[in-house]
Amino acid sequence: MAFSRAGAVTRPAVVGQREVRMEQILINLIAGAAGGGAAGKASPNFDLGTAGNLIAGAVGGGVLGQILSLAMPAITASFASGNFSVGGVIANLVSGGAGGAILTILIGALKNRAA
Repeated sequence: MAFSRAGAVTRPAVVGQREVRMEQILINLIAGAAGGGAAGKASPNFDLGTAGNLIAGAVGGGVLGQILSLAMPAITASFASGNFSVGGVIANLVSGGAGGAILTILIGALKNRAA
């Protein structure tokens, strides 16, 4: 439980038996969008356009970032306790970026195969 600036009690969303912190999700989404944009621009074969790269990247980053946090409970614990560790933030950035790049490449490959 945490307090906002206005003094209201704020609670993180609870999924199953673990808490999902909004900061963790935002890091994954932003890193995923960056990874998707980079993957799309790095290879014209997989480019979905700027908006497509960013959307696919954000979705991929969010999904893989959440999967990684399930696989590595220490990352989730550091965010849940409010103690942001550098390792936890870096792990979220890497997993989000990788997830965004992977999903962008997969969708780009499927798009090119269908064309």
